[in-house]
Amino acid sequence: MTKRIFTLGVALCFVFSASAWGPKGHDTVAYIAEKHLSKRSLKRVQEVLDGNSLVYVANWLDNASHTDEYAHTKTWHYVNVDPEEGSYANSAKEPKGDVVVAINGIVERLKSGELSTDQERAELMMLIHLVGDMHCPMHAGYKSDRGGNGTQVKYFGKQRKLHSVWDSEIVESAHRWGYSEWQEQVDRATKKEQKSIAQGTPNEWIEETVALARDIYERSTTGENLSYDYVAYYTPIIEQQFLKGGIRLAALLEDIY
Repeated sequence: MTKRIFTLGVALCFVFSASAWGPKGHDTVAYIAEKHLSKRSLKRVQEVLDGNSLVYVANWLDNASHTDEYAHTKTWHYVNVDPEEGSYANSAKEPKGDVVVAINGIVERLKSGELSTDQERAELMMLIHLVGDMHCPMHAGYKSDRGGNGTQVKYFGKQRKLHSVWDSEIVESAHRWGYSEWQEQVDRATKKEQKSIAQGTPNEWIEETVALARDIYERSTTGENLSYDYVAYYTPIIEQQFLKGGIRLAALLEDIY
């Protein structure tokens, strides 16, 4: 079972494109989380992951969601909140579950101690990925345009969906770094700042992402050519979201393990 899970992820990574930050964004969030785990928790997490790192499995769920076994997780990567709803708390919820419901459920199941070895591994891999998704602004976009997939913009003159701009392109435009360089450069919060970031719950954290999505829509009107000024404005926000995602993932894992 272990071997099949990981082989599946490797085989499919060439078939399906990532649907959130993209591989580098998820790797960055996972690596920041690794750096904030205690030695004891990191050892336990790696044992559950069959000796692998958080980074190694960070993108597994994007691929697994396209298989019959994990097709039920397709709606778990995002929430959709239209402007008139105002907040996630007031929004109509996805019947099949969303990223907040999924994270809360996974944390509860991991804490239960009732999972088999393979179940625990799968749930942990999901959690690592979904905390990254929760901090990607276009994963809290409007229902009316399917999280930015219905908003057409130009990105440096090329026609793009707003969602795809925020998957990987704007990350690469911000900094041409590998995930370890991202961690080294943005993971510089003080202990006090780290403590502040880690406070709260997934239900509260998603409201920050909803607010960011609303700002992005206002600055990304249909047909507009987004280029250097746009990247310069949002680069600090991307850095902030990676850092928040990593620190919060570490906090959840410390609580579990």
